[in-house]
Amino acid sequence: MLTERQLMVLRLIVDNYVLSAEPVGSRTISKQADLGLSAATIRNVMADLEEMGYLEQPHASAGRIPSQLGYRFYVDHLLSQGSDLSAQEIGRVKSLFAERIGEMERVAQQTASFLSNLTQYTAVVLGPQVYDTTLKSLQLVPISDRTAVALVVTSNGQVHNKTVTVPDGLLIKDFEQMFKILDKKLVGIPLYRIRSKALEEITLELARHMNDFEEAIRVLDQVLAWMGEDSEGKLYVGGTTNMLLQPEFQNVQKAKSVLTWLEHHQNVMDVLRGDDATGERLQVRIGGENELLTLRDCSLVTATYHVGITAIGVVGILGPVRMDYARVIPLLDQISKDMTELFTKFYVS
Repeated sequence: MLTERQLMVLRLIVDNYVLSAEPVGSRTISKQADLGLSAATIRNVMADLEEMGYLEQPHASAGRIPSQLGYRFYVDHLLSQGSDLSAQEIGRVKSLFAERIGEMERVAQQTASFLSNLTQYTAVVLGPQVYDTTLKSLQLVPISDRTAVALVVTSNGQVHNKTVTVPDGLLIKDFEQMFKILDKKLVGIPLYRIRSKALEEITLELARHMNDFEEAIRVLDQVLAWMGEDSEGKLYVGGTTNMLLQPEFQNVQKAKSVLTWLEHHQNVMDVLRGDDATGERLQVRIGGENELLTLRDCSLVTATYHVGITAIGVVGILGPVRMDYARVIPLLDQISKDMTELFTKFYVS
């Protein structure tokens, strides 16, 4: 365990580096804080912290910067329990969600914009419809021996259709039977789970009843992928170019990699859904804790919002590892609580 002196120095280095993006020296610390310690003593403490892995020295003559381990310790142990938000900022958050019932889609979109403007990082919001829209009906209507129309009705009343061509060697009656089976098994399943659930449920059954079931699966997969396309539009991203404002992303290739990832909404949604699946309301992934190589120079902080015990969406902030965690974490905590309250009123009332 770190000593009180080491804890204080580590906290000050993280706080200073977040603000300046420049290595922090012992003289900076000694001038800022009334520690009663000389610059030489502070240098010794910094050297000990570096040896323990909490700090790094980018250049021999430079000051120190927090390591990933240092940031993780800071987030887990040094952040105060209270909110780092001012009363005025909390008021702005509250006003964002006041009297918004009936405008649920706009709420998610405006939340992304609000968060990016307030933090100057990139905000991502997974809207609730991705979670709560379910399959109500799935039918196949033949229009010839080789073609049919797949009809999909969702729980929010939308009707979608897609023309399906039956491959050579297969009968349209087999496809009708396949869709009847799916209709029985998949009604009430959220659209984002339809594809995996359908293939899991139907593969063994098709293998028992159809000779060329692999070709039938291929056509079915195309239909299921199309059904999921409607959910892609329910991801909202705010402040994408804010990433370019950070000194860490002045390198064009590094910035391009992250911006390209943000453009592919399905990839972003997969990560956010993974956060939801853990069951933890608030998560902080620092640098290399992100599984994706693209995000190894970033930190992603996410919070889920709920109706009852069911998570229906995710709100998050993506920024450099040198993120202002003391501000971002309480902000997302407040946002997720207010979104939970708002959507609970909408769905339960």
